[in-house]
Amino acid sequence: MNPDEIPLSSPDITHAEIDAVTQVLRSGRLALGPMAERFEHACASVAGTEHGVAVNSGTSGLTIALEALGVGPGDEVITTPFSFIASANCIVHRGATPVFVDIEPSSLNMDPKKIEAAITPKTKAILAVETFGNPAHMDAYARIASKHEIPLVEDCCEALGASLKGRPCGSFGRVGVFGFYPNKQITTGEGGMIVTDDSRLADTCRSLRNQGRSVPRATDDTSSKVTGSWLTHESFGYNFRMSEVSAALGLAQIRRLNEIIEKRQRVANAYINRLFDSGRVVLPTVLGDASLSWFVFVVRLETGYTREERDEIIAGMRRHDIGAGDYFPCIHLQPPYRARFGHGEGDFPIAESVAARTIALPFHNHLSDREVDLVCQTLDLMITRQNLSRP
Repeated sequence: MNPDEIPLSSPDITHAEIDAVTQVLRSGRLALGPMAERFEHACASVAGTEHGVAVNSGTSGLTIALEALGVGPGDEVITTPFSFIASANCIVHRGATPVFVDIEPSSLNMDPKKIEAAITPKTKAILAVETFGNPAHMDAYARIASKHEIPLVEDCCEALGASLKGRPCGSFGRVGVFGFYPNKQITTGEGGMIVTDDSRLADTCRSLRNQGRSVPRATDDTSSKVTGSWLTHESFGYNFRMSEVSAALGLAQIRRLNEIIEKRQRVANAYINRLFDSGRVVLPTVLGDASLSWFVFVVRLETGYTREERDEIIAGMRRHDIGAGDYFPCIHLQPPYRARFGHGEGDFPIAESVAARTIALPFHNHLSDREVDLVCQTLDLMITRQNLSRP
C-alpha cells in the first residue's frame, strides 16, 4: 500500500489489545476458555440482553440463529436486497428462500410499509439489517413480527453501540447478531456474537457452534468429562467457535467502546460539515430518535448519475490514493441470486437506484480533519471531471 494512501478503513488497535492477546498466548489456553465467556457477557451487556454466544463470524452467527429458530427447506425469510450478501446467504444456506423487500430511501433499511405484503404462510422469520449501523424502523419491524407471530432476527453486524429511542441495537429481535470484521466499530480479527434473551435458543446456538455437543449446566456431573461425552454429539453442528485470542482482542476493544464511538462520531461530523453545502451528494440520514455508532460513511450521488459514472468517480479517487468503495451492490442482482431465483433489474427499484450511486468514503477512528478535507476535495474534483466528460 502506498504510505500516502488514505485507506477505506483501518482498525483501532492500542497497547491494551496487544497486551490482552499476549496474555492469552502466554497462558496456553487458546480455545474454550474464560476470555470468550467474558466477551460474551460484555456484548450482552451492551445489547441489553441476557445471553451472548461468541462465534467465528457474523455470518456464522446468522446461520446458526436461523437454524435454532427452525428455518429450513421450503421456508421463506423476509430481508433486504441492500446489504452485504451474507445477510441473504445465511438464508440460502439453510435451504430457505430470501424474500426481498425494497428499502426506504432515507434510512436505506427495509420499508416497513412493504413488509406485511410479503408475508405468506411460508414466512418463518424477518431478518432485518441495520444498514450502515442505522437502527431506523427496527421497532416497527418488531411490531410487525409480533403481530404475525414470527421471529425477528436482527442483523446488527454493523450497529454495535447504536440505539433507537434509547433501546440498544441487538435487543429488538428474538435474536441479534453482531459482527467484528476489522472494518467494524470493534474487531476480533474475524468474529461475531449472537445476543438473545431466550435461554433455550442461546443454548441451541452454543451447541451448534461447538459441533453439536451438549451444553454443560451448572448441575452437570463433572465426571462426564472422563466418560467420552466430549465425543458425543446431539446434533449436526459446526466448528463456529471463537478463539481465546479473538475474544481477548474483542474484550479489550469493547472496554473502549465509548471512546471508539466518540472518535467515529467526530469523523462523521467532519464529513457532514465539509459536505453539507456541496449540493453534489446526498448525505446519510440520521433520525432524531436514533443514535448511530457509525460503521461506515456512505454518500450517494444525486439522481441522474449512472452506475458507470459513479464507478469512474471511485476509480478516479483510487488513482489519487483515496480509498473508496461501492457499498452495496444489490444482493438480488448478484449472479447466484439471478440464477437461482430469477431476479432481474427493476425488481426493487429504490434499492437499485441507491446502489448505483453510493460511494463509501474513507472512514476510521484516526482520520484527521486534514485527511477528511483531502477526501472531500478529491471527491469534488472527480465529480467535476465526470460532469465535464458528459456529452
